[in-house]
Amino acid sequence: MKAWLPLLLRLALVVLLVAFITSPGWFEPLLKPLTENNAPVIYNQGSLLTLTLLHLRTVLIATVAAAIVAVALAILVTRPAGAEFLPLSRSLVNIGQTFPPVAVLALAVPAVGFGEKPTLIALFLYGLLPIFENALTGLTTLPANVVEAARGAGMTGWQRLTKVELPLSAPIILGGIRLSVVISLATATIGSTVAARTLGEVIIAGLLSNNLAFILQGGLIVAALAVLIYDGLSAVERYAARRMGREADWPVPDGRDDFNRSNR
Repeated sequence: MKAWLPLLLRLALVVLLVAFITSPGWFEPLLKPLTENNAPVIYNQGSLLTLTLLHLRTVLIATVAAAIVAVALAILVTRPAGAEFLPLSRSLVNIGQTFPPVAVLALAVPAVGFGEKPTLIALFLYGLLPIFENALTGLTTLPANVVEAARGAGMTGWQRLTKVELPLSAPIILGGIRLSVVISLATATIGSTVAARTLGEVIIAGLLSNNLAFILQGGLIVAALAVLIYDGLSAVERYAARRMGREADWPVPDGRDDFNRSNR
């Protein structure tokens, strides 16, 4: 029973989250004590389901873009021809962590206008560092015997990268993506200050109207999404680690296969 308890709790959280964003009226009696002066209990300026989907879409776009750029940079600086660009790459990916998201939004709005675009820029910059550092760690800590076996088998540089290095580094890279997603889920809420459609709308509306029920709705949905997505990506990461762990035990080619084939 203890082994099933975490899974049951996650399933219960999924059910509660889906029920809340699709039929929030069911939870009105629970949130009613948090309002004053007959203020609305459930956020009434938009659909919670729509805002949740838009919030997730913004995070997904920013994370995919950050992952592509960060992994590409990590690949570049781990090749002999690009090793000298490592300090520059580290400086670039640290930009997002140097500037607060609010400052990035303030700088981006005059350039791209209000809406989702400045939020995407802020989330993209914020998501680069964890993915880059994890990808760099994964690509520089590969088992030397496996890499040498691939080189000895006659694989080209591209084949070694796509068939050996990236697959073996996948669990560590996924760890960076997981961290980036969780950071972006929380950070995306401030995008509503520049007219982006995110769950931050609910929180900001609650702050402006002193409505604790609104604030709690937005905060709980973001928190539940963060927990579920973190657990989901952790499971994918563990699966990839187990799978790559088995494949990392490949025997080093010693010529016996060629000998056996020649004697068939």
